[in-house]
Amino acid sequence: MSLSRRRFVHLLGAGGTGAMLAPAVAARGLEAALAGGRRAPIDPAALVRLDSNENPNGPGPAARDALAVALGGVHRYPDDAVDALTAAVARANGVDAAHVCVGCGSTDVLRAAVYAYCGPTRALVTAAPTYEAPSADAERVGAAVRAVPVRGDLRLDLAAMADAARGAGLVYLCNPNNPTATVHGRAAVSDFVARVLRDTPDCTILVDEAYHDYVDDPSYASAIGLALENPRVVVARTFSKVHGMAGLRVGYAIGTRPTIEAIARHTLSLGVNGPGAAAALASVGAADHVAHERALNRDARDFTRRFFVDAGYAPSASETNFVMVDIRRDAQAFRDACRAQGVAIGRLFPPLRTHARVTIGTMDEMQRATAVFRRVLGTA
Repeated sequence: MSLSRRRFVHLLGAGGTGAMLAPAVAARGLEAALAGGRRAPIDPAALVRLDSNENPNGPGPAARDALAVALGGVHRYPDDAVDALTAAVARANGVDAAHVCVGCGSTDVLRAAVYAYCGPTRALVTAAPTYEAPSADAERVGAAVRAVPVRGDLRLDLAAMADAARGAGLVYLCNPNNPTATVHGRAAVSDFVARVLRDTPDCTILVDEAYHDYVDDPSYASAIGLALENPRVVVARTFSKVHGMAGLRVGYAIGTRPTIEAIARHTLSLGVNGPGAAAALASVGAADHVAHERALNRDARDFTRRFFVDAGYAPSASETNFVMVDIRRDAQAFRDACRAQGVAIGRLFPPLRTHARVTIGTMDEMQRATAVFRRVLGTA
């Protein structure tokens, strides 16, 4: 049966069949797969999904319209769409297109950076815990992984990471950090970069800004400026979070021309699909939609943090679409008990074995979830 543009947009909307398609577009679950294998199919209505840091609202109206139109061209290779997206990302960031490399989600860009700068004699420096994909990629190319534990306040230990970076090939700096939800300001990141490069001038710093759009901390600033000034710095971004397109797999890197060329050699050939490129292109300039999603996330995040505080727990300050909270008990057991009552939360993040990561869903989802948290936390 043919699928018209109008019908496609209707299906992506709220309610009815859209309830089945929207989670697919938003790809609710990439990170959870890291916990071990593929998850069994479930009825989306049966589980509150707060486990993978996705945007529960999916793409904005402009992106959905673009997706519907793009269906008419899926028999063509996506070169033109990818070129248009690259140019749009460049314009939005005030750079030339040669300073941008798009990839199959930012995970593709992260992997490419590891392949470009790590190897048997060039270690990866990362945090513990942080997003694990770069560490797994480093191990595949025979690189040592130097994982530096986060501080007691759950912030990255930049001083210890700088010490660990001596002689390394790549430093992975997730800012804001997943899963701790903490952020470092402009001055701290700039000083960190200067210290690392003073000790090891040929080391590269990869700054993952997947959660950039959610940050409210006034001391924060993107590292894109640093990346454009210094070929040893590169920034990764994604359309998976605030733009709600995790299932479409679109991300990008920004840096100097030599750095982008080095990374692009390792990205997937034609890794960005046409519909994904079209939706991302429509989202680049959708400032009102981003502002709306930020506001929705902020309200639901504040509600969730207040619940934990009122319950006697101390969640970390969050600059993301998730919170990290020390529940003072085995986090895996808490996770299992919540799932048994219909709420999925993040996987275990060693060495923080008593901390739970809770993605921020819709306000309705957070109200349902906190009721479950209250029951589980009240159980001895």
